[in-house]
Amino acid sequence: MKPPSLQILSVQTAFGQNGWHCDLVEGREVVRASFSAHHTRIQIHAQSYTPINALAVVGETPMRIGKAQVPALLELLNRANHQLNLGAFEFDLDRHHLAFRITNIFERERYDSDIITSMVHCAIAELDRITPYAAIVQRTADAAIPKLDIKRLLAREDLIPPVPGDDDDTP
Repeated sequence: MKPPSLQILSVQTAFGQNGWHCDLVEGREVVRASFSAHHTRIQIHAQSYTPINALAVVGETPMRIGKAQVPALLELLNRANHQLNLGAFEFDLDRHHLAFRITNIFERERYDSDIITSMVHCAIAELDRITPYAAIVQRTADAAIPKLDIKRLLAREDLIPPVPGDDDDTP
């Protein structure tokens, strides 16, 4: 079996520097970790594409959804993706997982720890942000789905989780 690449070892090191427990998947260029966010528990997979020095970070959370709600959920994710500059939301129809994926191409074999950290934070924050909106779609009765205004739902700010470290008392 081939030893892990410098690329995936740099990902493992970045996780360790942040105090994040992770597991290197044997025989693959993948690191896995779990995080508890405000609204959900998120599984992170960081996969290195060694030949092109690329790293994909994918955050996933399970979400069972009825057939009647699938079109509304896909519209929700599509509309949310239009507001993003980096990364994208996905829904795995077979596994019933809500996901956020972000990818970066690095200049060197040792990936920059700050960029890795930002990618993981972004995946967690975005997935945690979309989860309550997706949960509303998930809980909407089949008969009410055609009346669900996804654009208006995404405008609701009361569902956005608080930003860690933000205090209203700080100037």
